[in-house]
Amino acid sequence: MTIDLTKLLRVPPDDARVSRMAAGIVGSEILKIAADIRALIAAGTQVTNLTVGDFDPKQFPIPASLHEGIVAAYEARETNYPPSNGMPALRAAVQRFYARELGLEVPIESVLVCGGARPVIYGIYRALVDPGDVVVFPLPSWNNNHYVHMCDARGVTLECSPKNRFLPTAEEVVAALPGARLVCLNSPLNPTGTALDRTMLLGISDAIVAENRRREARGARPVYLMYDHIYWMLTAEGATHATPPELVPEMARYTVFVDGISKAFAATGVRVGWAVGPTDVVDRMSSILGHVGAWAPRAEQVATARLLDDPAGMQRYVTALRRGLVSRLSALHEGFQALRAEGQPVDSLAPEGAIYLTVQLAPFGKKTPAGAVLRTNEDVRRYLLEAAAIGIVPFQAFGYPHDDGWFRLSVGAVSLREIEDALPRLGAALAALHA
Repeated sequence: MTIDLTKLLRVPPDDARVSRMAAGIVGSEILKIAADIRALIAAGTQVTNLTVGDFDPKQFPIPASLHEGIVAAYEARETNYPPSNGMPALRAAVQRFYARELGLEVPIESVLVCGGARPVIYGIYRALVDPGDVVVFPLPSWNNNHYVHMCDARGVTLECSPKNRFLPTAEEVVAALPGARLVCLNSPLNPTGTALDRTMLLGISDAIVAENRRREARGARPVYLMYDHIYWMLTAEGATHATPPELVPEMARYTVFVDGISKAFAATGVRVGWAVGPTDVVDRMSSILGHVGAWAPRAEQVATARLLDDPAGMQRYVTALRRGLVSRLSALHEGFQALRAEGQPVDSLAPEGAIYLTVQLAPFGKKTPAGAVLRTNEDVRRYLLEAAAIGIVPFQAFGYPHDDGWFRLSVGAVSLREIEDALPRLGAALAALHA
């Protein structure tokens, strides 16, 4: 006999049934946009999807050596639990990788392997942030507002502007340091594709060290820096990537890196990430994430260790990946600048890294052919999806509060031809607007 529980399990949302944290959590804004795109595709529309911070394996497959290594590891029956802090071979490979590529010698106890970069971020927040603690982060940025909510912390936001490439200035960060427990920086930045320069990072690092010396003298807890550089290997030519301990070695005591293979090797679904940081913090993160079971699969860890220990093969892959991304980002940037030269209310920032282009689409006050007035970013997003079959993400999805036309365009899941075909549709959709 089967018991039908369908009606009992379909329970309408009720905040009283869940925790206060769960009742207040906000789902991913990007996933909501993805639902609109899925609906159009299901109706037969071909959409140029510039929304997802992901890679289409048809456009950007993972390295052949990584694929083969994963298959070989499964064939060798590498299917049991890995150590909760990561396979020793992978932790040692990350140690060698940081020494070779970043010039940073770290102890193996500083390396914690996780199931992608998201558990690393969660572990940093949980290990360092108590309820009511102050977390400083820029706007726009990826998901810090949600992690602050989950920890019942107090977010202090630094609103950034196109004048500074949507990056915080050293002066803004320094002003927010007193009373802060955690500062969150990401470079190259999701969503903007812009990167912190060495001078800016040096100023921030000097200020954190000075702040912590003052705190140590009075027995106060230090302020830490979460330095998310998951896109660092995809820094564009002409832009440089730096790390806080490289510029100010004492920052090693206060910096926790967020890193992994998801972006530099188009391996978002392989789920191998790592933290590198002070051993006392990393040890507590390991304990927290061990209870969550947030480790990467054993076979994928074995294969990733071999990938990181093949610098020549790794560099060949990253060079080709970067070339493909730059061609797409450049085509979009040049297309937007051409539309701007024609008098359209658009703009774009030159790409400096990652897989994103920051663009402005600001036809506010104009009417669509159907007579609707475009007043908000959401109005513009929906219009371009319907009129030009182009999917884009407004900066509001990254905490940015202003309806001034700024959007993220992601190129990891589209071909160069798709971009070239989409630009005339964009131009026609904008030209169809009227006063």
